[in-house]
Amino acid sequence: MLLLIVFAAIVALLLLITVAKLNPFVALIVTAIGVGLATGMPLISTNPEVPGIIDSIKAGMGNTLGFLAIVLALGTMLGKMMAESGGAERIANTLIAKFGEKNVHWAMMFVAFIVGIPVFFQVGFVLLIPLVFTIARRTGVSLVSLGVPLVAGLSVVHGLVPPHPAAMAAVGIFKADVGMTILYSIIVGLPTAILAGPVYGKWIGKRIHKTVPKEIGDQLTEQKDEKELPGFLNTVITVLIPVFLMLSASIAELFLSKESTAFEVFRFLGDPVVALLIATVYSFFSLGFFRGMNRDKILKLTNDCLAPTATILLVIGAGGAFNKVLLDSGIGDYIAQLAQESNVSPILLAWGIAAMIRVATGSATVSMMTAAGIVAPIAAVVPGVNLELLVLATGAGSLILSHVNDSGFWMIKEYFGMTVKETLQTWTVLETIISVAALVFILLLSMFV
Repeated sequence: MLLLIVFAAIVALLLLITVAKLNPFVALIVTAIGVGLATGMPLISTNPEVPGIIDSIKAGMGNTLGFLAIVLALGTMLGKMMAESGGAERIANTLIAKFGEKNVHWAMMFVAFIVGIPVFFQVGFVLLIPLVFTIARRTGVSLVSLGVPLVAGLSVVHGLVPPHPAAMAAVGIFKADVGMTILYSIIVGLPTAILAGPVYGKWIGKRIHKTVPKEIGDQLTEQKDEKELPGFLNTVITVLIPVFLMLSASIAELFLSKESTAFEVFRFLGDPVVALLIATVYSFFSLGFFRGMNRDKILKLTNDCLAPTATILLVIGAGGAFNKVLLDSGIGDYIAQLAQESNVSPILLAWGIAAMIRVATGSATVSMMTAAGIVAPIAAVVPGVNLELLVLATGAGSLILSHVNDSGFWMIKEYFGMTVKETLQTWTVLETIISVAALVFILLLSMFV
C-alpha cells in the first residue's frame, strides 16, 4: 500500500505540473499533503513524537531553506558581480586567445565550466551567448559547433557541481560532504562535458550549419572595450575562492586532528555559507570598488539580482517539504527496506527516478529534489553507499532528455534560430549524452572510492 502511495504521488505530481500547468511549488505542497493524508498522518501534531502533516511541511521547508537561501543569495550576487564587471568576458577572451580560433569550441566548453560555477544555467547562457555570436560571425563557424560546447559546460556544472542550488540541496538531503562532492563532480564532469560539448558539437555542427540570427545577434554583440575588463587572474581567483575553501575543508577532515584549532578554522572557512560570503565580499572589491564602481552601484546590482531567485528557492523548499513528509509518514523507511532486500544499487535507483521525473516534468530541480527525497532513506540503511556519488547520480539523472516541456529547450531554440527538430537533434541529444556519460563515469569512480 505504501509503495502504491509513492507511485500515485509521483504520477499526481507529474500530472499537476504537466497537464494542470500548476506551479511546481504549489504542486509539490499539494502532493505532500496528499501523501500525508493517504498514509494516515495527523493533520496537526498533538504529540511531539508523531509529527502532523503541516508540521512536517514546515520543518522540511525550513530545514532546507534555512541553509540554502543564504547560499543561493550569495552565489547570485557573486555571479552578478562577475557579469557586470566584464569578468566573464575576460575569461572567455583569454581562453579563446590561448586555444586559437581552430580550437575555439574547446575554449567555449572550458569558459562555460568555469563561469558556470557561481551562476545559474540561464544566467551563464545569457552572459556568454554574445561571445558565441561574435566568434561565429568572425570565423564563419557554425553557431551549433560553438553553442553546443557552451551549453554542455553550463549544463554539467548546473546539474552536478555545488554550490548550484539543486546540487547543494541534494548534498543536504543525502548528508554528503560538500568538498568531496565538488572534487568528484569535477572528475566526472570534465570528461562528460568534453563528450557532450566539443566532441558531439563538432560532429553535429557539420550536419546542422546555423548562422547568427540577425536581430538578436545585432543586439547582443556589442562588447566592452578590452581596457575596461578586469584581469584574467583576478576574475578566476574571485570565482574559484569558494571552491578552494570548500575543498580545503574536506582535505582538513582527512588529515587534521578533529580536536585541533587548525581543523576548526578550515571547517569554518570551508562551510558553503562562509566560503561564498568571503568570495562575494571579495568580489565587491576585486570586481567592484577596484574597477571604479561606487557603493550605490554595487548595492543596486546586489539588490536587483535577488528577485529572479524567488521561484527557484520556493521549488527547492517545497521539495524539502515533500521529502520530509515522505520520511515522517514511514514511506521512506518502507522503500529503504524494499530496496535493501532487492539489492538495487542506490546510485542506479537515484539516477533512474530523477530521469523519469525529468522527462515528465522538464524540471531538473524538481526531479533532483524528488529523487533525493525518495532515495535518501535507502542510502541511510544500505551499507557502503558513497553519498557524494549518490548526489552526482541524482544530478545526472535530472538532466536527461530535455524536450518541449523544458523552458531551456525553447531558450536554446530561439537563441540559435533552430527548428524544433534541430533543437531535439542538438540540445536534447547533448543533455542525454551528459546524463548517460556522467552515470558511466560515476559507476567507474565508485570502483575506486
